[in-house]
Amino acid sequence: MTLRVVEVAQIIPYTSTDSVQSSANLLTIPLTFFDLPWLVIQPPEQVFFYKLIESTREHFHSFILPKLKLSLSLVLVSYLPLSGCLTWNQDEGKPSIVVSQNDAVSVTIGETDADFSLLSGYDQRQVSELHTLTPELPFSDDSASVISLQITLFPNQGFSIGFTVHHAVLDGKTVIMFMKAWAHLCKHQMENRVISLPESLTPSLDRSFFKDLTGLDEQIISVDKNNMRSLSRNPSGESGDDLVLATLVMSHDDLERLRERVRSSGDDRSLLHLSTFVIAYAYTWTCLVKARGGDGERPVSFLVASDFRARLDPPLPATYFGNCIFTVACLNRKAADFAGEKGLVTTVELINNLVKSLSSPGIIETLPQRNTTIKDSIGRSSQLGMVSGSNRFQVYEMDFGWGRPVKVDVITIRGEVISMAETRDESGGVEIGMCMKKTDMDIVFSFFNNGLQN
Repeated sequence: MTLRVVEVAQIIPYTSTDSVQSSANLLTIPLTFFDLPWLVIQPPEQVFFYKLIESTREHFHSFILPKLKLSLSLVLVSYLPLSGCLTWNQDEGKPSIVVSQNDAVSVTIGETDADFSLLSGYDQRQVSELHTLTPELPFSDDSASVISLQITLFPNQGFSIGFTVHHAVLDGKTVIMFMKAWAHLCKHQMENRVISLPESLTPSLDRSFFKDLTGLDEQIISVDKNNMRSLSRNPSGESGDDLVLATLVMSHDDLERLRERVRSSGDDRSLLHLSTFVIAYAYTWTCLVKARGGDGERPVSFLVASDFRARLDPPLPATYFGNCIFTVACLNRKAADFAGEKGLVTTVELINNLVKSLSSPGIIETLPQRNTTIKDSIGRSSQLGMVSGSNRFQVYEMDFGWGRPVKVDVITIRGEVISMAETRDESGGVEIGMCMKKTDMDIVFSFFNNGLQN
């Protein structure tokens, strides 16, 4: 496939009045201990596909694109940090998000000759082709962009919206809230009238809660051997033509059968929390371990990341802008624990124990030590499981005015790091995204599908 870049637009927050312009003059938001662990992580990339038969070049450029640009400018007034940069001056203890007057979000406008139906499907697709639908995120040692966007036209087929974000500035819940807010304004905007965002899509930038916990920042900050603070990222993982991305679907009935399998395992399972996330993650993890095969004694690990907004005391607003993720881990267990007949039940029990541990008193203060332990243990594991996204984000509700997306993909996952989203057309189901070499993917598919059928 080929991509032709038509334009690289710089979209600034809407400035119809002097008061709005003044508020955009300068904003500084220091990172918190929830943000800092993600400083050098590769930026997440996600793409939303919208089918639109009448998306000719003329219709797209004269009608669709102007609405997308204007609504983006409008929503950035509420999401000002996205137009700024992450900076780390040598005389500062930690990085900050800094927004200056006329800062903008870069939006690449492209056009491709690719097959829309193929790229927006569920079957195996080359990751290298999907990457052409998301933009680069500029960065240097002392500065990094927060978000870059790309809108790509598939003439007479549809269009896609892709983003690349800096994970140290916002987590998955925040970026999806922003995308929903953008879609809301685009769908409902009217001439000569600026509409306001609903409370559920209006971000809270208040970070006063963290003032009494600044000591955790110092413990988490990492400084290189030369005592130079840097925002340069780790090298990106492999993305060759032999890597494919595909989506597996677990229906509501599939999940119910798996729940019953756990309940009827012989022991008392009444106290287990058998949520959709727990069942889907546990089953997928057992399939990944079985597909890898090898020595049953080999060490494997998996992580569970939880939104911590409601768990803090006092709780943060549900619309808090930033990272608020607490990660717990099951480290260096034997692969045989998950590959046997009781593998599903074992995994469900372990995930439940991890979730329960999040309610432990004083768990926040253990964050630096936990991060260090996880990093040290990961290197000893032959497999590492993790979930990007959530089946609670409702990504398929993102309607910009031309219908819901036909497909949503996280394209930065690799190996046993999977993505999760709700199913588009059925309530209670789950979509599982995977990215690996085709030969490995075929083996995983075999275990996954056979396990559900049996």
